[in-house]
Amino acid sequence: MANTNLKQAKAAKNDEFYTQFNDINAEMNAYLDYDKDVFRGKTVLLPCDDPEWSNFTRFFAAKFDELGLKKLISTSYAPESKKYKTPYQPSLFEQNAPQFDPKKTSLKGKIFVLEKDRTGDGRININDLEWTYLKGDGDFRSDEVTKLRDEADFIITNPPFSLFREFLAWIMEAEKKFVLIGNKNCITYKEVFPLIMHNKIWTGYRSWAGGMWFKTMNEDDYDRIDSGIKMKNVPSFWITNIDHGRRHQPLSLMTMADNLRFSKHKDIRGKLAYDRYDNYDAIEVPFSDAIPSDYEGVMGVPISFLDKYCPEQFEILGNEYDLNIERGRGYINGKRMYSRVFIRKRS
Repeated sequence: MANTNLKQAKAAKNDEFYTQFNDINAEMNAYLDYDKDVFRGKTVLLPCDDPEWSNFTRFFAAKFDELGLKKLISTSYAPESKKYKTPYQPSLFEQNAPQFDPKKTSLKGKIFVLEKDRTGDGRININDLEWTYLKGDGDFRSDEVTKLRDEADFIITNPPFSLFREFLAWIMEAEKKFVLIGNKNCITYKEVFPLIMHNKIWTGYRSWAGGMWFKTMNEDDYDRIDSGIKMKNVPSFWITNIDHGRRHQPLSLMTMADNLRFSKHKDIRGKLAYDRYDNYDAIEVPFSDAIPSDYEGVMGVPISFLDKYCPEQFEILGNEYDLNIERGRGYINGKRMYSRVFIRKRS
């Protein structure tokens, strides 16, 4: 039992990453640039969110009127459910509220709701948030939070990385619009990749390059300190089913002949032809910017291609497992290659 609790505590700390306001602002603005009314008249749910200090709550509460929201709902997990080894200390914000309950504070999640001007200043903003304790611990799989999911039009959050598969399935089951942050590894999950292949979900506006910086609660694992705040760089990306302009920008590419002559990649420049797989009828393209513009056949490209994928330019055929490639991976001259996504140029 003790060992199980330690593992749960470690998983909780590894999941506890707080998204920066500027990252949220840049991502949401990309959807607004594509459709300025995308959130107008809609209910937004921010689950898994620790509303007291969440930048997701700050962003949508501050821009409630500007976005034309109908309602904002933000929920948190109960501190006890996170299995931390140190006792939970409620904030002064919570302790000073008339509804504060010392018996519920560590066992119950909280719900914040914003939908009307409570202060009478003619605006709806963060000062109008109302909160109370949930009946349960705030787990998104509970009937209580699932009911909030069903009420919402959009679900936007940074879910626990360890529960990403379940969380995405929970959203897709209800056919909701969403914007999530996920670890880049999730792109290959059997629960995720087919949705991307069939254009049901796609990567967000922000480029994959460089990962994302988060405030971390892990005292021992951080990469830098900014103004006294421990920060961790995580190989993360936005994933969504809301449209944005970058998704429709085609890659600018050279012909096959020009790549073989002028490519900046020494693995391609100077060769007589692109390599072909021993066990699958396709050429190997190890870099997205080396995709030949004039090749009509099947190509194996890096998984990072999905960050640059324009559905009007290319068709995704699948990965090694979808296509049942012999020996489970592409081989060239008997050498096993990296995992690839197989694509074809659209006519």
